[in-house]
Amino acid sequence: MKPKLLVVDDEKNTRDALRRALEDSFEVFVSMNVETTRNLLKSESMDVVLTDLRLGNESGLDVLRLCQKQSPPSPCVVMTAYGSVESAVEAMRQGAYDYLTKPLDLDRAQLLLRRAVQTVKVEKENVQLRAQLDRSFGLDRILGKSRAMEKVLDQVRQVADSKASVLLEGESGTGKELVARALHGLSSRRRGPFVAVHCAALSPQLLESELFGHEKGSFTGATERRVGRFEQANGGTIFMDEIGEIDAATQVKLLRVLGERTLERVGGNQLIDVDVRLVAATHRSLERLVQEGKFREDLYFRIRVVQIHLPPLRERPEDIPLLAESFRQEYGRENGKEGVSFSQASMSLLMQYRWPGNVRELRTAVEHGVVLARGNLIEPGDLPATLRGGGGLRTSPKEDLPLRLDEMKRSAIDAALEKSGQNISQAAKALGISRRTLHRKLADRSKKGNVKK
Repeated sequence: MKPKLLVVDDEKNTRDALRRALEDSFEVFVSMNVETTRNLLKSESMDVVLTDLRLGNESGLDVLRLCQKQSPPSPCVVMTAYGSVESAVEAMRQGAYDYLTKPLDLDRAQLLLRRAVQTVKVEKENVQLRAQLDRSFGLDRILGKSRAMEKVLDQVRQVADSKASVLLEGESGTGKELVARALHGLSSRRRGPFVAVHCAALSPQLLESELFGHEKGSFTGATERRVGRFEQANGGTIFMDEIGEIDAATQVKLLRVLGERTLERVGGNQLIDVDVRLVAATHRSLERLVQEGKFREDLYFRIRVVQIHLPPLRERPEDIPLLAESFRQEYGRENGKEGVSFSQASMSLLMQYRWPGNVRELRTAVEHGVVLARGNLIEPGDLPATLRGGGGLRTSPKEDLPLRLDEMKRSAIDAALEKSGQNISQAAKALGISRRTLHRKLADRSKKGNVKK
């Protein structure tokens, strides 16, 4: 795809000559004044703008300011007569990329415009890469020492660097997007983009446009060309959350993209190559949707090359203290309450609750507790009322027996030691007890043979 170039000059002969000279390398748009330029920049995202500094009674500096207001800003190269180089230098002080003197050397102009486009492209890629690194891709954000979570982490390590599509199954709030980011971060595609699409939040028409893009005028409201998420994810990973919600027409188009590695934008007829790895997620049974005729069987097999099930939090209660402690530290820092910790009663409540909203609900509950804590301890009254209502407590004799108090204490101690890197002083502070008390509890466990190896 050619980069878009806007040429702004009040002389028609100059505009036409530049269009002919540059159209082999650029998709060239032309404008004769500031107002036309403003309207063009509203409808098209320009990769570079070339403007004369003198536009009749207007100034090319006004064009420069319009370019700087774009998101992201379009690089602007100014043209000026040989005797007005000082004006061009002033334009550069105000943010112009570079300048050219008239009469133009077309070879130099081509080279300079290409360099401007490439510079902006590299800057965008660096911003994307920094953002990805800041999000801390990898396994470090997936907390859990239970056997169920160890199995998940082993699967992630095993399949991350393959080309296989992955289907993540599990209830809402179990951390499917975190696992998707880890799969991307551990793969050879980690330098490419990670693009997330939440399918349930969009209508069928909007979802098709969001995934595959659209051409200008392809439907009411399509005032400009839009690059879809698959094109944005080229060379990287696309994460489609709640993929079971997509309609039949989008399923057909998605199957073609996955099979042929090409797509057409809505309203377009040009085949566009894409190299994207798909990670999909659902809280519903796709197999059941296939049986009900609501999801294509061939698409199901295409996206379910590898299947990873994320267990609900109620099936791994031993992970609750570790997760709660991590969230407590995070929200303690955010709210200037680094010294706050859980009381034994509040930790007991966290351990007994069933967590229908899973890890996401636990995170919110801990934030609630940190914010409302009056002293250095988070008490049961500081936690959300839903946790204290009784309806969400573990009562099933077969599935969710209440953990004994000593088991909850042991889990809390293990979590605090894990988080502090086995530092006794820090762990004791996090638990709200003295260093001597923690030593005594560890000694008692050692005598009983309960020390965690």
